[in-house]
Amino acid sequence: MKKIGIIGATGVVGQEMINCLYDRNFPMSELRLFASARSAGKKVSTPKGELTIEEFSVEEAKKSDIVLMAVSGSFAKEYAPQITEGDAIVIDNSSAFRMDNDKPLVVPEVNAKDLKNAKIIANPNCTTAILAVALYPIYKEFGLKKTIVSTYQATSGAGYEAMMELENETRNYLEGKEVSCDKFPSPIPFNLIPRIDIMTDNNYSKEEMKVVNETRKIFHNSELQISCTAVRIPTFRAHAESVTIETERPINPEKVRDILKNAKGVEVIDDPKNWQFPMPLTASKKYNVEIGRIRQNIIFNEYGLDFFVCGDQLLKGAALNAVQIAENIV
Repeated sequence: MKKIGIIGATGVVGQEMINCLYDRNFPMSELRLFASARSAGKKVSTPKGELTIEEFSVEEAKKSDIVLMAVSGSFAKEYAPQITEGDAIVIDNSSAFRMDNDKPLVVPEVNAKDLKNAKIIANPNCTTAILAVALYPIYKEFGLKKTIVSTYQATSGAGYEAMMELENETRNYLEGKEVSCDKFPSPIPFNLIPRIDIMTDNNYSKEEMKVVNETRKIFHNSELQISCTAVRIPTFRAHAESVTIETERPINPEKVRDILKNAKGVEVIDDPKNWQFPMPLTASKKYNVEIGRIRQNIIFNEYGLDFFVCGDQLLKGAALNAVQIAENIV
């Protein structure tokens, strides 16, 4: 039984971490919830009764065996190394440590063996984690020459207030009122925004390059050819991704379906004639990543495949993946 701490417990991801720990019957002897001073003293309901939010301090966090962090990268960079000076292990959801050579970046279905004896473990970007679960079984069997990804990312990926902006401004739109924006650079209702995060020197956004660089690290293939376009869309929850691949060995949809049906963390939903395929509506609040629209690519032919993926970015893209890492540690 482990003592678990969550830092950032009042945020959307922090709350999902609490839910996942209890739902999956994680072997806990104690759960402590940490947040800022203004949240200290608040009560949180859990299946085992109410817990009180504590003001974060390094000394108190160090008393946990495993600490899940759902905070900013700057906070994680400052405090995670201090917390791990003792016996605690930190699993961090921010981007702070993902590309550090001495820290593992882990999707348990893919590279749990990288955990070893690490003291700080990085959780991938939400879009990367959802892609990796679906793509890795295909990569292992057929190899990859090229991967092209277009994402359709929910507003909750930008936080609770961004999700509320979608709700409130959609209501304004439908009532004929002025539609404004605060958390997004343009109004999000009935719109999409083909940029997420800051732009980099190569004219890809930082979000897009996270998918490129993190997938290479998780797959242990620095030469993996992958390109991404990240788009924000007006949904509440679950990110979707359209994926086109060129493979090293001949590939066909039937064999891919068979492989994916036996893959961990994946659910094949692939009956487009009857309107059965991955969607945010069905993938939300689900642990598994949905994959469908699996078909032979008409450009790469026997060496190509197209498919569509959808996964809950608050779960597999964040909280669930962190809890799964913790499960592999114990």
